[in-house]
Amino acid sequence: MKILTTVKKVVDVELTIRIADGAIVEDGLQYVINAWDENAVEASVQLKENNGAETTLVSIGGGDNTDIIRKCYAMGIENGIHIEDPALEKADSSIYAKVLQKVYEKGDYDLVITGKQAQDTDSGQTGIMLAEYLGLPCVSNVIAIEVIDEQHVKVSRLGDAGTERVELELPAVVTVSDSINEPRLPAMRGVMMAKKKKIEVMDLAALGTSPEEVGGGAPKSEVVEFMASKTRQSGQKFEGNAADITTRVVDLLVNEAKVL
Repeated sequence: MKILTTVKKVVDVELTIRIADGAIVEDGLQYVINAWDENAVEASVQLKENNGAETTLVSIGGGDNTDIIRKCYAMGIENGIHIEDPALEKADSSIYAKVLQKVYEKGDYDLVITGKQAQDTDSGQTGIMLAEYLGLPCVSNVIAIEVIDEQHVKVSRLGDAGTERVELELPAVVTVSDSINEPRLPAMRGVMMAKKKKIEVMDLAALGTSPEEVGGGAPKSEVVEFMASKTRQSGQKFEGNAADITTRVVDLLVNEAKVL
């Protein structure tokens, strides 16, 4: 089984992100592997360890994406592809999916594993769009993957009414939830070996496509403005006897909050 795993580089949302003039202030930003994609990497590595799968990772972005790919090498991914092209600077989910379609078609993969969503946009569209462009079956929000044989896998997904079990004929696409596993911390030996491994760097021409073919000149969606979320007002603290406090709280709920 050949597995293609997708990884996106995102802003570390654990840090303070500043907004100025409707844009994110780039100074001081740090970038990390998208959390859901890290779960996808772990799922792929487990399939390699338990079922002998061949694992390949693809990441789209600038030169510093190589650090992301090398971390995935240290986790156990075997092959890495870095797609770097200036035409993809403002790519949206649809364009990313078109590029990934070209990567898939060059590699003849059996299973594509992506994160359910990206922690910077939270759109959750790329993996599902990729499946549509490829004409492949797709299951989203997956929390378990079980190999039945060379042509079939059984997956569990979190549905609205509980856990759903779906059998898929390969090739197929799955997008995984962060509930599927706990990503491993790379061992020092893996980190050192990852520094020496080759990364295949490609632009759109090397993929056999062009900015026009993947829609690079006309994204279907665009972020027009970032707005800082409103800060939560501090609550009120009441002191005194219970009867007086109850009277004051009820008065505020009726006349100010208007919830009673």
